[in-house]
Amino acid sequence: MYVSVFKAAVKEDMQKFKTAVKTMGPAKLEIPSPKDFLKKHSKEKTLPPTEKKFDRNEPRKPPVPLRTDHPVMGIQCEKNFINTNAADVIMAVAKKPKPVYVDRRTGDKHDLETSGLVPKYINKKDYGVTPEYICKRNKEAKKAQEEYDNYIQENLRKGAIKRVSDEEREAVLQGLKKKWEEVHKEFQSLSVFIDSISKKIHKQKLEEEMKQLEHDIGVFEKHKIIYIANK
Repeated sequence: MYVSVFKAAVKEDMQKFKTAVKTMGPAKLEIPSPKDFLKKHSKEKTLPPTEKKFDRNEPRKPPVPLRTDHPVMGIQCEKNFINTNAADVIMAVAKKPKPVYVDRRTGDKHDLETSGLVPKYINKKDYGVTPEYICKRNKEAKKAQEEYDNYIQENLRKGAIKRVSDEEREAVLQGLKKKWEEVHKEFQSLSVFIDSISKKIHKQKLEEEMKQLEHDIGVFEKHKIIYIANK
């Protein structure tokens, strides 16, 4: 059988660098003392201490009646409960039966008012009337629009702003869309693997430019009337 010539050197190195219980570490558990053995009744539950102590001088409760004591007898009430109950029943308002509906032939009953079959909401006094808060908000919006229109008319009279014609607006919108297509085409032509800082910066620049163009296109498409300031 083959035996390596380095067997003795390997054993010596292993013994040299080996540390006792290196992987698990020394035992850190405290060894229980022989004196701490389980004692009798040690696990039984003890009652909590009483807060109130017994006092012999404390006044006692009244004594229980004696067997020879008799209750007071002969007290009668002059009220006629039979006639009173009969009068209450005769004078009471008859109760109306609760409205129900039956949805099966077996007789399953359900509450009619909460079923949605009774048109009680359309019979309300304020049904179909615009709420007060909506009227208030519409008035505020109308007032703000009037103030804005007055501001625009005043600046037009002063010559501070001018309105962009429909032809100019359409030309600018088409130019922005064409520019976006060119930038998007350049963005699609980028390499899939960005391995340099210059490529990363160029990609970020194209993304920002496309985002700005999309914002401008949205503004021109949303607003039909556009004003610009005169220099």
